[in-house]
Amino acid sequence: MFKHKTKTTAEQRKYLRLDTVFPVQFRLEELDVNVPLSGWLQGFTNNISRGGICLSINNIDPELLKLIKEKKCRLSLEIDVPVSKKPIPVIAGITWIREDHGGKCKCQVGLDYKHISVKQNNQLMRYAWLKKLFIPTALSAVILLALILGINSYLNFTLTRNNKLLIEKLSVVLKDSSRAQQKIQEITMQRQYLQQHLKDLETRIKSVELQKSRTESSNLNQIKQLNQSIAALAAEKIALEDKLTEALRIENVAAQEVSRLDEKKIVLQKANFDKMYQWLKVHQNNRTGLVASFEGDQDIANWSFTYDLALLIQAYTYFGDFERARKILDFFAKHAKRENGWFINAYYADDGAPAEFTMHSGPNIWIGLAIMQYTQASKDKSYLGLAESIAQTIINLQNADIDGGIRGGPALEWYSTEHNLDAYAFFNMLAKVTGKKIYSLAAQKTINWLAEHTYDRRDLPVKRGKGDSTIATDTYAWSIAAIGPQKLQELGMDPDEIMKFVEESCSVEAVFLKPNGQSVKIKGFDFAPRLHTARGGIVSSEWTAQMAVAYKIMEDFYSRKATKSKAADYGGKAQMYLGELGNMIISSSSASGQGQGCLPYATQEHVDTGHGWMTPKGGHTGSVSGTVYALFAYYGFNPLELSK
Repeated sequence: MFKHKTKTTAEQRKYLRLDTVFPVQFRLEELDVNVPLSGWLQGFTNNISRGGICLSINNIDPELLKLIKEKKCRLSLEIDVPVSKKPIPVIAGITWIREDHGGKCKCQVGLDYKHISVKQNNQLMRYAWLKKLFIPTALSAVILLALILGINSYLNFTLTRNNKLLIEKLSVVLKDSSRAQQKIQEITMQRQYLQQHLKDLETRIKSVELQKSRTESSNLNQIKQLNQSIAALAAEKIALEDKLTEALRIENVAAQEVSRLDEKKIVLQKANFDKMYQWLKVHQNNRTGLVASFEGDQDIANWSFTYDLALLIQAYTYFGDFERARKILDFFAKHAKRENGWFINAYYADDGAPAEFTMHSGPNIWIGLAIMQYTQASKDKSYLGLAESIAQTIINLQNADIDGGIRGGPALEWYSTEHNLDAYAFFNMLAKVTGKKIYSLAAQKTINWLAEHTYDRRDLPVKRGKGDSTIATDTYAWSIAAIGPQKLQELGMDPDEIMKFVEESCSVEAVFLKPNGQSVKIKGFDFAPRLHTARGGIVSSEWTAQMAVAYKIMEDFYSRKATKSKAADYGGKAQMYLGELGNMIISSSSASGQGQGCLPYATQEHVDTGHGWMTPKGGHTGSVSGTVYALFAYYGFNPLELSK
């Protein structure tokens, strides 16, 4: 069992000693024979090497200490090592002894192994080395981890600070640009007044000169008076021309300043909108692929609304992040709870469990729209079957209505213009991609229903639904986006009147309190006409962005018709409202958001939208739908039409 090993003191010094403590049970035995001279005693290793150990002994009997000092015995040891089930047996000889004169009968004994198993010696040394290295390694790891955490914290702090600074810079530039534009308007009005005044003055001078030419030369007093009038008018003209020259100079300087600010605004807008997209990326749950719809409202902090997820699929698709889009699509294709073919309105972001059991037509159709946009952009038809399944579910609902309308959901009786606009766009996309007649027929049924039930009043271009004359901003924006100006004209609708009506009814100016405590006036679109709500006007970031998309569609429509003035007017409004949304950008409040920009749902928290739901709680709650739609508006992307 044991291998006999003999080492001289000189040989022992070749071994590296390790300061490693093990409990040791030992007894004294006669030399070369296994005859005990004492019972089992307690000690511990002071250090250890492959050839032997240093044994520390406390409170040893003086007689036994004498035997050790005289080296008239050997020691039988049982070394207790945690990694070994049984103590390791060792026979060792005494090579030296050192007494501790500061304590009573305490000493350290140098021992040379005589008998020890090679395997157990290796085991003992491995553990000793591991124990020896553990503390410095662990300490190094702790220091390294602390260093990494420190660097990471510093980088996060710097990134958060820079992201917030970027938002503040855009806010300052937008404010300065607004002031400069206002100054130009004032100067332009002054210049126009001076030009008109100068024109009138020149007319008066000509009139006096004509009167002078008709006056008889004998009437010297009248001629003198006319000459004085001409001189006075001429002097006034010179002064007016000087004022006009100065006004033109100031106007030119102001125009240069506006141009400089516009260049700066373009750069800062691009940087901030890029950060907004980063905010959408970092909040995607790696396990489920879902994203919480609202960052800041603790009541629904973990809710992912199906409509918002559909918008995210399209945003990820637009930016070429197909893997992110597929994560959400895989959730709906494989994991999301469905009842009779219907997806529910909301799921929990962290595990995908149902959060709201209501089933509406709109969110289901929007998942179909998202699949079509993804399929068109990626050329991946993996989810086309799911889109057709959703379409069939909606067609079944449509076929149940004598007029071909689509109800709000399988268990609901009301009809929404919004849902039918969504369905019209969805069916058209499917017809284009698959070539199947069933979808073109469904689209025709839907447009017929819209013409009969929601576009049937001249004084109210778009009703909220069948038998529902409530005004909803999104039905106007989506009429332009889903049907298009050309098709609306063919239906006898005037897209310009639709845009004019919603501008006059739903555009508002509201005060928004920014996270830094600064109040800023935001011009945008309310969910409903301001006059119809007791809360006063609020600006919806999402619905304002929807209108910006509609303005860009109208701009493109008139550009293709070579109607430059109308195109410029619509394009100018789109840019103006995008600038207003830029003033609404807030810094993400979460650690993962790192201060990146996002948009709140509205300028006020927890107020009635006028359509049956409240805005989220939290004065600075980030909204996925508001942020995504602002990106659509900025890049001119229409989610209700297949990208070319």
